[in-house]
Amino acid sequence: MSVPTSVKLPTWAKALSILLALLVWQLAAWLVQSHLLLVSPWTALVRLGSLSGQGSFWLAVFHSLGRILLGFALALLTGIFLAVVSARWHLVDALLWPYMAAIKATPVASFIILCLIWLDSRSLSVFISFLMVLPIIYTSVLQGIRSTDIQLLEMAAVFKVSRWRRLVYIYLPQLRPFLVASCTVATGLAWKAGIAAEVIGIPAGTIGERLYQAKIYLDTGDLFAWTIVVVGLSILVDKAIVHGLDQWFAFVESR
Repeated sequence: MSVPTSVKLPTWAKALSILLALLVWQLAAWLVQSHLLLVSPWTALVRLGSLSGQGSFWLAVFHSLGRILLGFALALLTGIFLAVVSARWHLVDALLWPYMAAIKATPVASFIILCLIWLDSRSLSVFISFLMVLPIIYTSVLQGIRSTDIQLLEMAAVFKVSRWRRLVYIYLPQLRPFLVASCTVATGLAWKAGIAAEVIGIPAGTIGERLYQAKIYLDTGDLFAWTIVVVGLSILVDKAIVHGLDQWFAFVESR
């Protein structure tokens, strides 16, 4: 089974789509005529500029970014390891199946509330990000390994190709689209789940805490400003991870 790949839009198309989205947002703000319900893009950007001049803003960004990235990295490494083990021993895949199915089916809020009983609110976003990303990486990498061309593996066995060369020239090219696609999906989910965990757990000095405060005080400007921050960070992290994976694959293949 092949991995569906998204069509890469040209830069001008992306810029035009962003402009149209802002126009729709502005039109909606004009129609609503209530800053309590919906602020204009300009109001949100002005508020974002004001917040960015505060030291607490950057501390909140740093804390949330570090915890969510940590959860993502742990899930990436664990998911790859478990996928490799499951591909080697089918019993492991069978034993892990109910856990992965339960994680994918259970609402994020249920996990957050349950984990608040066991974990400190400061480590909650790390664990929730890890938990939500793990089954995506595991399932995708396992599928990639099992989709490897059997004939290539048989040919490598006949010619006694070393394990390292099999990994570099057979397995990695097969895994690359699966891993990149799963990381792209998992990055957005990690941010959604991690920020949701912060909003419910309310750890001090995080983006989730600032979003919660904006909701309590009905500060719609702050709410949209912080939402823009979350969206921007998610996009930047996604681009950085995909670029890092591309560079890593290129480095390994050049060895």
